[in-house]
Amino acid sequence: MPGTIQRSTEDPVRNERLRLRIEGFGVGTWDLDLATQKLEWSDAAKSLFGVAPDEPVTYALFLSLLEPADRDRTEEAIATAARTGAKLDISFRIGGGAGSGHWIRARGGLVRDDSGAARHISGIVLDIDEEKQLEQALRTRENHLRSILDTVPDAMIVINGYGIVQFFSTAAERLFGYAERDAIGMNVSELMPMPDRARHDGYLARYRSTGERHIIGIGRIVTGMRRDGTTFPMHLSIGEMQSGGVPYFTGFVRDLTEHQQTQARLQELQSELVHISRLSAMGEMASALAHELNQPLAAISNYMKGSRRLLAGSTDSNASKIESAMDRAAEQAHRAGQIIRRLRDFVSRGESEKRVESLSKLIEEAGALGLAGARDQNIQLRFNLNPDFDLVLVDRVQIQQVLVNLFRNALEAMAQSPRRELIVSNAEVADDMIEVSVTDSGSGLQDDVKANLFQTFFTTKETGMGVGLSISRSIIEAHGGRMWADNNASDGATFRFTLPAAPNES
Repeated sequence: MPGTIQRSTEDPVRNERLRLRIEGFGVGTWDLDLATQKLEWSDAAKSLFGVAPDEPVTYALFLSLLEPADRDRTEEAIATAARTGAKLDISFRIGGGAGSGHWIRARGGLVRDDSGAARHISGIVLDIDEEKQLEQALRTRENHLRSILDTVPDAMIVINGYGIVQFFSTAAERLFGYAERDAIGMNVSELMPMPDRARHDGYLARYRSTGERHIIGIGRIVTGMRRDGTTFPMHLSIGEMQSGGVPYFTGFVRDLTEHQQTQARLQELQSELVHISRLSAMGEMASALAHELNQPLAAISNYMKGSRRLLAGSTDSNASKIESAMDRAAEQAHRAGQIIRRLRDFVSRGESEKRVESLSKLIEEAGALGLAGARDQNIQLRFNLNPDFDLVLVDRVQIQQVLVNLFRNALEAMAQSPRRELIVSNAEVADDMIEVSVTDSGSGLQDDVKANLFQTFFTTKETGMGVGLSISRSIIEAHGGRMWADNNASDGATFRFTLPAAPNES
């Protein structure tokens, strides 16, 4: 029968010698008489259980030394071995509080007499506490690693050298739509659209035969495919490891869907701002030119009229023709002035599509463009925005143009400052208006600069055109607000402008 041991008829001296050798390695021996329940332990066995060498041992004492949670299953395992003759192999804890006992392993088998009757169960006991502690430490580390992998937003997938999935993280489950139990064992090419799916096994075969790396250690943007067949852009980084001479590959996957949507939105917003900036610049220049040209045209008309009066007393035969020509020239100068005046009125009218907008969202989107690189310049950004005064009635693109212009001016003003801080805030002011302030810690405004700050074509920059702030003020005034600038307590400048608050019924 399995696990059954016949009594040895060899020399008892040799058996004793063998027992002593086993004892010398810290392995104890034991024997349980099934009829009398008498238990015999070697000195090494007593030492493992913490029993004095001269202390008598009983089966009841043995059970009492075990942790309460281990007693029933240990007793059941011994009874099963005695009944069926199966080998006994069980681990249990002794001493200490619950869950903190010392681990012992007992192994043995049924011993029969010459007639075949079951008489004893004999075996060995050995200390396995160190192995159990190591096992527990490994389990703790594994659980810790699993908890980390469960919370990391990037998906992690491990495959063997043939592309078969060995590990599939929680983030990978969310990203690809496969449960871990379904993903493990399938070919990783199932996560790829065609033609990558058809080519992947060939790539792995070539790597196994040549060892030539193409993408290992190099991140790249590829296309993934979810379980429902939809595809998405992702950033893939691959690492390699060897275990027992067998290669394994670990892939880290980051979903770029939201990132690309954000980039597309920023590019769209930037294009809109560039477009409206060009239109506004053209309008501002047209308005300035209309103002400047209207005066000389009026002067021309007046000179023509004055010259005609001087010709009234002339006796020259061509006087009438000259008078007629001057009348027509004066009429055309007056007509040109009317055309330019109408053009100026049209440009200055500043008609736009105003809607209820979130001021915080306008500032956030404008900051994505106007404050690019601010972190690299060690500039501290603070947005002190009161949500109670967030809704305004404005043209979104035009106000974002104003904010982008102010942000960029502030960054340039602080380029050489030892302290760099940019603060954007809002507050309610009278007449249902909301005031927005952009404060920097730059060099501030000189008196002569401050006086001409919003004039068209005035600039302190070597490459500036001097229309940015002029356009910005025109936009704010077209919205029914006003714009001004002052020096602040940080020796920098603060630009302020007001916007109409959205009515409550909006």
